[in-house]
Amino acid sequence: MALENLISIEFTPEELTALDAHLDGIQQVLAGKTVNITPEQRRQYGSIGNQNKLIVDKAKNYMEQYPNWIPRFLDKVEFDKDYNARQQMEQRTQRLQNLSQQLIDTKTLLDHDNYTNSLSFYRMMRYLAGENEAGAKTVFEDMKVLFSKSARTADNDTTENITE
Repeated sequence: MALENLISIEFTPEELTALDAHLDGIQQVLAGKTVNITPEQRRQYGSIGNQNKLIVDKAKNYMEQYPNWIPRFLDKVEFDKDYNARQQMEQRTQRLQNLSQQLIDTKTLLDHDNYTNSLSFYRMMRYLAGENEAGAKTVFEDMKVLFSKSARTADNDTTENITE
């Protein structure tokens, strides 16, 4: 009985070249405009939630209506620049996050297919090694070390049923 294949895709060399070229283009556009912050800085600055977005939008609206009320120490031109760039980035971030999640989900299914088939191959090697098939014992012994208790991770106990 054949194993269930959850997904089957392949990319042509041309598609991979185009994909890489587009990713390179994105990197080039963003060069000098984006930053990497440390995990500590992420905790320090946090992220703006929906409630705080409403506060920012409301403040911007009132600043537009009542420019005389803006504190002198507040650079309104810079505020507007940041506000506009943030909105532009948020739209693109949502698209990229969606694409990223699609890639991750697709890779997850591909990983599952590969792992399931690899386990089947390992089981066949164990069987063939027991039947003294030429060369099978070497392959089985080489793969067997990957299924030792020390190599097993806490979240992947699938291998427990196939170890010796």
